[in-house]
Amino acid sequence: MLTRRAAPMLLRSLLPLLAAWLAAPCALAQAQDGEWLSYRDAYRAMVVFEKYGKPKHFLQNHYQISPRDPGATLDGLRLTLNARNVQLNLPLDPAGRVVFPLLKAAYDDNAVLVLNRKLGGYAFHPRVSIVARADGVYEAADLRAACEQAQAYQRATDAAFRGGRCVGVRFAFARKGEAVLRLRHGGQDSAPLPPAEGPAFGDGPGPVFSIVNYRFDATPAQGQVISQNMPLAIAPLYD
Repeated sequence: MLTRRAAPMLLRSLLPLLAAWLAAPCALAQAQDGEWLSYRDAYRAMVVFEKYGKPKHFLQNHYQISPRDPGATLDGLRLTLNARNVQLNLPLDPAGRVVFPLLKAAYDDNAVLVLNRKLGGYAFHPRVSIVARADGVYEAADLRAACEQAQAYQRATDAAFRGGRCVGVRFAFARKGEAVLRLRHGGQDSAPLPPAEGPAFGDGPGPVFSIVNYRFDATPAQGQVISQNMPLAIAPLYD
């Protein structure tokens, strides 16, 4: 039994715990009053890649934020995961992609994804791309296989996919001077392929990068593609 002296002391010791318990749902409610997305909806879209059972070892999957206005930048854009007991900053790469955390606790908590901009100016979706190599050497046969994997995945999981046959890949670089791509066959390197400017992915607007398109009909299947610098992204090209 508590004494009259002990009861107030116990109450004072519980106040910090009570305050923390009340603060968590309040913080989540404040986030929901702003520009937010359902974490559950994003989780359901992203977990499809994890469950996909066909070959995908050349591929990676990100959550992407794409500006709707052509040529718009992502400068200053921030995405945050807010849940009852966790808050995570999700850094975006220059192409607007983020490594999406598949957290069952956040799913159960009905967490939200908070953007520091108006949602109407952006599109949100999974983005499959081809894994870049640190050594910059890509076997032409591997790029063909990666493209086939990406095409098969999109057709199997996205009813709205309208891409045709995959005919090549697009390398995107931050600056024009980095976009140095050569073809190698029989020990001989070609002159650099011509760079252009455009979005990293060819299916919509986005930040403008220096891009080089490599088409499979440009070199024999046993050749190589040599990238002098690490690309920001490698995307399949569809006809």
